[in-house]
Amino acid sequence: MIQSMTGFGKATAELSNKKITVEIKSLNSKQLDLSVRIPSVYKEQELNVRSLIARRLERGKVDFAIYIENTSKETTSQINQNVLEAYYNQIKNSSEKLGVDVPADWFQVLLRLPDVLKYEAQEADEEEWKVVSDTINKALDQLVEFRKQEGKMLEDLFIQKVSNISTLMADIEPYESERVEKVKTRIIEALQKIENFDYDKNRFEQEMIYYIEKLDINEEKVRLRNHLKYFLETLNDTSGQGKKLGFITQEMGREINTTGSKANHVQMQQIVVQMKDELEQIKEQVLNVL
Repeated sequence: MIQSMTGFGKATAELSNKKITVEIKSLNSKQLDLSVRIPSVYKEQELNVRSLIARRLERGKVDFAIYIENTSKETTSQINQNVLEAYYNQIKNSSEKLGVDVPADWFQVLLRLPDVLKYEAQEADEEEWKVVSDTINKALDQLVEFRKQEGKMLEDLFIQKVSNISTLMADIEPYESERVEKVKTRIIEALQKIENFDYDKNRFEQEMIYYIEKLDINEEKVRLRNHLKYFLETLNDTSGQGKKLGFITQEMGREINTTGSKANHVQMQQIVVQMKDELEQIKEQVLNVL
């Protein structure tokens, strides 16, 4: 079963004095492109977190973040008095020089400025990190489940598109023999328009056979059927089908393009255009497959 690279997971945990929220989202990417935001209190675990995400998600543009909300009545933050006074004096002086009013609520402005509040970060103990680690895994579980659901939708789409291409390929067959006769008739009529021109009918038949062989698309049809079959088989692989499916669609496109170049028939070329359209829709969605 295939998985999409698109997904989202979120999990929370309550500790005695804080609430931990873990959010992780992923989009499609050729390899793992990981962005991690971890509070300083858990910074020493960043390598372990990155390793866990890489092992479980394999590929994708992944954004990971841990948020801490203090639920304790006691605050661990302190006002940095020197910084606050420096900001106050700078704003007051700028106000006088520029002739603009000072803030109506000084503290509302000052407390939002960088470094005015100091936070006393305490190192997380083993028990706390165990809770955080479990929360990370829950968020990853959610994201993987999301990926599987998206993958099922993609799989249904691929099966439908492959079936459409198979049907269109079968629609070409009635025109093949008709095309040969049309080509032969067109050449004979062109020769007959030339006055006092005679030709060797045996040589003409030999040339026609050679020309018709150049237009033959049986090999392309056989190869395209094999590629379509292999594509469906690959959907059932355990993991990492995205790149392989991409390679198969390239081969499918090669056979469809060759069929179009050999068509030499309006209806056949119109069917080939429809096949290309179905294949392009497959290619677009294959980019999302893990």
